[in-house]
Amino acid sequence: MAREHLEDIEFTIFDTETTGLDPESGDRIVEIAAIRLKGPKKLATFQSLINPSRPISEAAFNINHISADMLKNAPAASKIIPDFLDFIQGSYLCSYNATFDLEFLNYELKLLGKSALEDVLVIDVLKMARRLLPGLERYALWFVAERLGIKNKQEHRALSDVEFTLKVFNIFKEMLYTKGIFDTLNFTHLFSITPKAIEDLNNQKIAKIQEAIDLGVAIKMQYLSSVAAEVTEREVIPREIKQDKKNLYLIGFCNLRNDERTFRIDGILHLEIV
Repeated sequence: MAREHLEDIEFTIFDTETTGLDPESGDRIVEIAAIRLKGPKKLATFQSLINPSRPISEAAFNINHISADMLKNAPAASKIIPDFLDFIQGSYLCSYNATFDLEFLNYELKLLGKSALEDVLVIDVLKMARRLLPGLERYALWFVAERLGIKNKQEHRALSDVEFTLKVFNIFKEMLYTKGIFDTLNFTHLFSITPKAIEDLNNQKIAKIQEAIDLGVAIKMQYLSSVAAEVTEREVIPREIKQDKKNLYLIGFCNLRNDERTFRIDGILHLEIV
């Protein structure tokens, strides 16, 4: 993966509205929308209702207010989903709580006899919120937006929620820039939910850390704290690498703190062997 500037990358921010919460139980997408952008410029917009060929749950209707009458003449997923795949081609795909939207998108692909999205890099804006705004009481999109000073009300319709998410995304990008984080490699490692990309980036960093362990020498690194969201320069004598749940950690003696510390591998922005 090339180390490109984020402003040179095309992103597609998307959102779905659904008949319910569980695609494994047969829930379907009823609306999908997206905005494609590069830097501050919006390149294109995508939006469509989708006839799900099944009823919308009362709970879903109470949130998105999409009725059966609105959907009866809407196109089928077999028409809209391929069009959406064409729309996102060559871009980074972004969503707030991307796991939810991706599960529904992959379920629709499965029903069409197509493979799940594997070659598309997916960024979770919720993951950005958790890393850049640690310690919030909750991480609902409207709550995060409110904390960022965004006054809009979340409407729970696909395109309006994409616009809402875009405002949050742009503020988070500016926060990253003030911390000196501009490149796609660090951005991907911090905020992607694409397993292959995360594994590759983990392996690159682990190989260098393991080399330092084998040599018995220190490493210098820039580190984004998961507690304070601050970037610091560290010199660490690495001891071991451990995995806890989904995250990998470096354990080592930190000269800055004069103590043994634990560092998330994905929070290491740059490292070199001393």
